[in-house]
Amino acid sequence: MKPKKNKVRALGLCSGGLDSMLAAVILRQQGIDTEWISFETPFFSADKARKAADLLGISLTVCNITDRYLPMLTAPPCGYGQHMNPCMDCHALMFRIAGEWMEANDFDFLFSGEVLGQRPFSQTRPSLRYVEKHSGRDGYIVRPLSARLLDETIPEKNGWIDRNRLMAISGRSRKEQMALAERFGIRHYPSPAGGCLLTDKGYSDRLRDVFAHQKVYRESELHLLRYGRHFRLSAATRLIVGRTRDENEELVRYVDPSLDVVLKTQGIPGPTAVLPGFSEDAAMLRLAASICAGYTKADRSQTVSVFANGVGYREAFSIFPLPPQEVRERLIGGS
Repeated sequence: MKPKKNKVRALGLCSGGLDSMLAAVILRQQGIDTEWISFETPFFSADKARKAADLLGISLTVCNITDRYLPMLTAPPCGYGQHMNPCMDCHALMFRIAGEWMEANDFDFLFSGEVLGQRPFSQTRPSLRYVEKHSGRDGYIVRPLSARLLDETIPEKNGWIDRNRLMAISGRSRKEQMALAERFGIRHYPSPAGGCLLTDKGYSDRLRDVFAHQKVYRESELHLLRYGRHFRLSAATRLIVGRTRDENEELVRYVDPSLDVVLKTQGIPGPTAVLPGFSEDAAMLRLAASICAGYTKADRSQTVSVFANGVGYREAFSIFPLPPQEVRERLIGGS
């Protein structure tokens, strides 16, 4: 056994949930210098991690990993969960990137708040082992909440961590974690519900549609999938129609006027609509405008003015509204 280092440094993957927080506190109580890394893509954010870092006073690094995430997402070796969530390969990629950061910044090992048996697909013993083997840091991933139920890691063998002071939690019950939170004085933490959009059926249906019809996709397009009703008008054209004022504002936020067209009704309240990456002719634009107008209270026998802006267009179309029931078959995933 190697002697314990003067100052052991550990880098944790942080989701911002209670388990992540407890894992860091458990290690910190052993005098280990703990920091966190958290990742962002259009599918999940690091907002909870930022709040947890502020609460516990733990240094946090946030990395946008979209460019590395998308190739894995289109063809995950272990496949998907219930929807488009590639949990095992997602975790392996995150540990791989964290391992690179660990090596570049002189950390000694990685840790996470994963609990054995908490999730039936991604936190079984074989799943945890798969992630470790494909992370590039085999033996250097510590899971403090379940460590005594798992194989001994290199940091434990080297005496950098006292294994007896780690936990042996398993299963889906959170009673032990809540008791630990009380013991450590952690009173504010988010619910355990996940924040990954890839576990959402509606979002997953829209993402599958994008993958089926496009070879390349901008990060902003993936953000747009979160909002509105989505219609497949042709192999090359997708229409998004906002459902609320807030959604209308979010849609505009992710628009690139050089690539996307924005539609807005004039003289009558109505939704904002977006045609991402629009490349077809004015006839397709008129169809999209008529669908947009169909979500107003306009008389179906009267024309509505819809203004189109973007990709060289800056003009108003006078069209008849197309009732929603007549375009229902074009909806993607019943959104």
